[in-house]
Amino acid sequence: MPLTSGSPRILLRQLRETLAEPLGSQERLDKIVDVIALNMGANVCSFYVLRDDSELELFATHGLKREAIHVTTLRLGEGLVGIIGADAKMRNLDDVTKHPSFAYRPETGEDRFNAFLGVPVLRAGQMLGVLVVQNSEKRIYSEDETEAMLTSATILAEMLSTSEFESLIKPGSDIDLRRARTIEGVGFSQGIAIGQVVLHDPRVVVTNFVADNIDFELERLNRALRSMRMSIDDILNRSDMQISSTHRDILESYRMFAHDRGWEKRIQEAIKGGLTAEAGVERVQNDTRARMLRQSDLYIRERLHDLDDLANRLLRTLTDNSASLGLVELPKNAIIISRSMGPAELLEYDKSKLVGVVLEEGAATSHVAIVARSLGLVAIGGADPAVSICENGDEIIVDGKVGVVHLRPNAEVKSVYIDKQKLSSERLAHYASLRDKPSITKDGIKITLLHNSGLLSDMKSLEETGAEGIGLFRTELQFMIASKLPRLSEQVELYKKAMDNAGDKPVVFRLLDIGGDKVVPYMRSALEENPAMGWRSLRLALDRPGLLRTQIRALLKAANGRELKILVPMVTETSEFCKTREVVKKELLRLGRMGGRVPSKIELGAMIEVPSLLFELDILLPQVDFISIGSNDLVQFLTATDRANPRVATNYDAIALPRLRAFELIVKAAKKYNMPVTMCGELASDPLEALALMAIGMTSLSMGAASIGPIKEMILSLELEPVKELIEQALKENTISMPIRELLTNYVQSQNLMVKE
Repeated sequence: MPLTSGSPRILLRQLRETLAEPLGSQERLDKIVDVIALNMGANVCSFYVLRDDSELELFATHGLKREAIHVTTLRLGEGLVGIIGADAKMRNLDDVTKHPSFAYRPETGEDRFNAFLGVPVLRAGQMLGVLVVQNSEKRIYSEDETEAMLTSATILAEMLSTSEFESLIKPGSDIDLRRARTIEGVGFSQGIAIGQVVLHDPRVVVTNFVADNIDFELERLNRALRSMRMSIDDILNRSDMQISSTHRDILESYRMFAHDRGWEKRIQEAIKGGLTAEAGVERVQNDTRARMLRQSDLYIRERLHDLDDLANRLLRTLTDNSASLGLVELPKNAIIISRSMGPAELLEYDKSKLVGVVLEEGAATSHVAIVARSLGLVAIGGADPAVSICENGDEIIVDGKVGVVHLRPNAEVKSVYIDKQKLSSERLAHYASLRDKPSITKDGIKITLLHNSGLLSDMKSLEETGAEGIGLFRTELQFMIASKLPRLSEQVELYKKAMDNAGDKPVVFRLLDIGGDKVVPYMRSALEENPAMGWRSLRLALDRPGLLRTQIRALLKAANGRELKILVPMVTETSEFCKTREVVKKELLRLGRMGGRVPSKIELGAMIEVPSLLFELDILLPQVDFISIGSNDLVQFLTATDRANPRVATNYDAIALPRLRAFELIVKAAKKYNMPVTMCGELASDPLEALALMAIGMTSLSMGAASIGPIKEMILSLELEPVKELIEQALKENTISMPIRELLTNYVQSQNLMVKE
């Protein structure tokens, strides 16, 4: 019997009433399939749920034998139901028995039914189950009937996600929506974190599915679309967008999706079927996501992110939901999950409750990864598709050492990682026992071990690890977490506390290094095609002399008569360093005239991270008091690879011969001028890479606090001279020989050196 006019809305109202009734879980599900069957004039309505063993289990039916419920199953790809479960595509057939994939189950009694309409039950693009109606007469179901089924499937998907549904799951099995998942990525920091998922940009949860007034919902959709499109147009029409063709092309593509009439029409049709505007957007995006995830074309799959973002933007416009999750209460042991994230966004969270961060994008040397390590968080990148398969509150384990995420882990996996955490604690206790031992190799070579820092909370690690000072204090972190430009007094207070906490140990303060992916909200600048090589760091500071003078003034005042070390970042030419030195001199004279206590000693150093400086070391070094190597940017520029882009960030080994020769060039120049040199990039944090640096004569290394123990343990077990000879010979060769990393790996294994945590 064809669906009568107006029935989709009646069906939705009846479903809403059924969901509100005080019924048991199975009773409610049974009534839902009854309501669908009776409303559509179908002889049969069946609901199959995808289990974690890839079997579709019959959970409820109207018209088939009731004894088949929770007994009948179909594998993915088996029968029409299994095919829909595998490819997430609807099937509408007038005689299902003639289809080559028809699978008959005698216990169901379905052999006398011909017409078949099956639709996928989806949530966030994930396959959850299949909803089917059947009739004895041979006919094709109408568009209205199909729309009613798709809408019913949307509501069933939400029911599946509730805790009420758990009572229907047989002991020893689970549904696919809740199954354990393992996601492989790239470890940004070592360690293990066990906690709860917190989505950084959570999907808007739709709670009202059934429309009371279709015309009102259509108007809400139209208003939201106009508002969203205007906001995208405003970005494109900004004058600063004209200078960046790359960003403009991306946004033009984004705008094309936003103005797509087919997308809009599909949402309108869902609303006309009885859904609210929010539910209509979600249903269309579920269908789109399911289709695109099954495409082999990489370009099409990548566009899915754009469409996900667009749908979420539209949902936020509809619900006026724009709150920042960084400002809300976090659960204990929170683990942030995000597609991508800037370092400032990470710093907004309550650090006392945060234990880890998982990103779908990014690389180990990106600034957010550096900040995560600075905060002592276990961090992983390249963990696609974590965002789409996680829900807030899910249990999660993050293994930073091997770069693996365990989502909703079973009891066995959780038990293994609890034991690993205990072992990790024992390792930490072992490293703590090395705290007061001098970091001297077996053949008597002293290696200075320093911390990288940037937050006052980092400073307590000085005492815990026994590091000899702070080799790099990233002053920009204070600027990134502030809502407005920090005042002089606020900067003075931070730098003073940092020096107080360090006691008699030195602190090297790097001048403000913002730009690129280190964005501050109150200093907007034009979008750039290559921000890492754009208006950032010292370039920005020299163009904004007031900003530079204020920071130097704050550092001089904070020293209050103590020794002060200042590091100038992103020096491209010696003349830039000299300009900065003149600012320091003027501020020193000003402080003296005003009766302030000038530092007892001031040292001004240059950070070598731009390759052009390698060709004027003889000009630069006589002008400076010390130098530091920023390996992150230096390797990025030497190899022309974006270190935040996971596709290329790992293509080039940082200690391969070309890069190691560049580092050696700096070390030899420093020795020529009797100049202190420290490696303060992330390269020093890895034991094998630190060994390569020591082998070329670098005896001062600055790293994250967690790396001090493993590096010191290696140093204490090491005779360095044989390694020096090994690397020296490799550097002299002019042929493509064994990679340095492999050479060192073979050596440390043969010597049984402790180089891994």
